[in-house]
Amino acid sequence: MRRCGFRVPDQASEHADVPGPTEWGAGPGVGPWQGELPDDPRYDPELLREGDTRNVVDAYRYWTREAIIADIDHRRHPLHIAIENFGNDANIGAVVRTANAFAVDTVHIVGRRRWNRRGAMVTDRYQRLLHHATTAELLAFAADAGLTPVAVDNVPGSVRLEETVLPRECLLIFGQEGPGITDDAKTGSMMTVSIAQFGSTRSINAGVAAGIVMHTWISQHAGLDRAW
Repeated sequence: MRRCGFRVPDQASEHADVPGPTEWGAGPGVGPWQGELPDDPRYDPELLREGDTRNVVDAYRYWTREAIIADIDHRRHPLHIAIENFGNDANIGAVVRTANAFAVDTVHIVGRRRWNRRGAMVTDRYQRLLHHATTAELLAFAADAGLTPVAVDNVPGSVRLEETVLPRECLLIFGQEGPGITDDAKTGSMMTVSIAQFGSTRSINAGVAAGIVMHTWISQHAGLDRAW
């Protein structure tokens, strides 16, 4: 591996051929179960017989969809994500996939109900999703649930994400590409946070920005001993 013209030793080279818990390794999934079949209702008889090529971590191999959802429900964080009327449907899929990776409680989609699920890589099957017709409806939900809304946008008056402690019971609100967050979301949020940038572009892709802010919340509030 090279960085800035210098060769950097690969400190993990001795483990390079050993897949991690969230990696597929040589192929997309595993084949049929080898040996005596487990006597556990969480396992899917069809997957045990034919193999499991789904996009799930190794701990959930051969489990039924219902068993996986039930287990994640015990692991979910008090973090909610809201997406305001994204013009680019692919961004919603990316946000849902990342939310699933971080065991976010619920992803809220505001505005258009239909969206392109391809970017979610079928993780929407395991992630709680809730639709709201308007931002006002979303904010009412947050108030009833005891969540603190935090808008995310690079606008005057925003505070740096890197210097901010996010609320634990939090609703992060993201706007669409271009227009950004709506005025209703700004005024209804405790604060607006922005991601520090150093290049020429005016903004970061909304799906990428959502991942950055979600991971910031995780680093501040999640118990890493529970991560895969």
